[in-house]
Amino acid sequence: MKGFFGWFKGSTKIKRWMFLILIGIVLVCYGISEILVLKEISIEGVIKIIAMFVLGFTCAILGLIYIQKRTLELVIEANDQGNEENRKKAQVNIQSLIFNKKVYEEGPKIVVIGGGEGTDTIIKGLKNYTNNITAIVTVSDYGKAPTDSRAQLNLLPFDDIKSGISALATDSEMMEYLMNYKLKNDRLRNLSFGDIYLSAMNEIFNNITDSIENSNRVLNITGKVLPVTADEITICAELEDGTVVREKDKIPEVAYEKVTKINRIYITPSNCKPAPGVLEAIAEADAIVIGPGSLYTNVIPNLLVKNVAKTIKESKAFKIYVSNIMTEPGQTDNYSISEHIQAIIDHAGGKIIDYCICDTGEVVPEYIRKYNKQGSDLVEIDLAKVSSLGVNVIHKHMSRIEGEKIRHDADTVAVAIMELIRTDLKFKDQQYDTKYILLNSKLKDQKKQEKKKEKIQKNVKKVNKKIENKNRPKTKSKFATKYQERIQDIKSSDETRLENIKIYEETGSLYRVNQKRDEQEKVAEKLPKKQKEPKAKKESKEKPERLADKKQKTRKTAKRAKH
Repeated sequence: MKGFFGWFKGSTKIKRWMFLILIGIVLVCYGISEILVLKEISIEGVIKIIAMFVLGFTCAILGLIYIQKRTLELVIEANDQGNEENRKKAQVNIQSLIFNKKVYEEGPKIVVIGGGEGTDTIIKGLKNYTNNITAIVTVSDYGKAPTDSRAQLNLLPFDDIKSGISALATDSEMMEYLMNYKLKNDRLRNLSFGDIYLSAMNEIFNNITDSIENSNRVLNITGKVLPVTADEITICAELEDGTVVREKDKIPEVAYEKVTKINRIYITPSNCKPAPGVLEAIAEADAIVIGPGSLYTNVIPNLLVKNVAKTIKESKAFKIYVSNIMTEPGQTDNYSISEHIQAIIDHAGGKIIDYCICDTGEVVPEYIRKYNKQGSDLVEIDLAKVSSLGVNVIHKHMSRIEGEKIRHDADTVAVAIMELIRTDLKFKDQQYDTKYILLNSKLKDQKKQEKKKEKIQKNVKKVNKKIENKNRPKTKSKFATKYQERIQDIKSSDETRLENIKIYEETGSLYRVNQKRDEQEKVAEKLPKKQKEPKAKKESKEKPERLADKKQKTRKTAKRAKH
């Protein structure tokens, strides 16, 4: 009963469609009741009854369709073994009502060709959408000295196989730790668990390919890992100056020292056969992903195995190349995206790439500078040349910082690949196919999660900015700091201008005073001397007379005062 009532929880999103069906039934019943009660037939009444029937049946049919669609999505979410978060989100006990594990296993068939950390990253993203993943990796020592465990057990180098198995596991970190764990027992010292396990499987099945394929089932991993060939191969590089390098580690070193590029890569023996299941997986794939990884040592060697490149060209699947974000010193110095693609085309003997997923270049400059010190730089995106090669470019912000390294974002790349497949299924009118429903549901959930992450990041940034603004002392504006010297020059020039104005005003007033005085002197000089002398005499005569009169008056006033 609990399982039954679980269908009516809010997280199922089924009640809305039930309500729509109920509305449809009510409208149909209302139309029938109108017919039974109708006494006179009129055009308006007939139109009203027909509208009720049409609207009612439409609501009921749409409700039934979307209930079925939502039920299938819930089944997929409940049986999603690739994503732990989705299982926790599945709040409805769908498995108690319907159990259909095949729904998830009927997802798109994807083949990933490459090796190294880049390929493992892509696999981790894709396993959240389908179980049908085949990782084809190289099994070669590239001329390197064997490890202690490999030398004692006389094994092929399983490094890429072990990393592929770890990437496809439900708990990737735990599986990686287990595979690379070195035993501490005296007899088994320095032997890794992964090598011992694969050695035991090889003895049981007497075939390296069968042992790896059965390991996928024993370890219950999503998808499978296949070696590109069961033969031990060695990669050789021929440089532009004719130098031949037969060891992987020395290829970039020698190319860097000689300041020359790699002319071509070849493998020995050249006639090695592909491992069983490799060509079949490529031929049946819905999408073939090449890269990312070291171009000349992890990607191209897979294409040199007999019939691998030919089968890729003949396949009807999407051929997608995931571009490297940074160049590699000694291998792809100053390489652009078109040069990466051209190198693959040259070695494969023809066009084998339809789409190229590349980064938008939005990487933190601090980390780019660290790579620049090591001789790496951002891969140049030359769209015109890539288009001339017949390759469509998909821009994605697919870079992320892991520790101090720039890595591909597994979810972003996986979404780009799955959107291509979903669009193709829709174009073929397969909207109700299991693959399409699976992808559509997953991509919607992924977009919702990305929006939530963006909101959280924005809120965190706002909070951090507020804290920084409170803690840090008040600083000048960006304009003031940038143009500080210029502002200072303007201020000083204004001060000097005001001082000059004051000086000018002071000097101007003095000049006017002196000018008046000079004019008076000139006027005085122009007057005749006769006119000047009498006046002076009169003034001299008048002055003593006035003084005498004053004295007499004072005497008289004094006498009167005595009397």
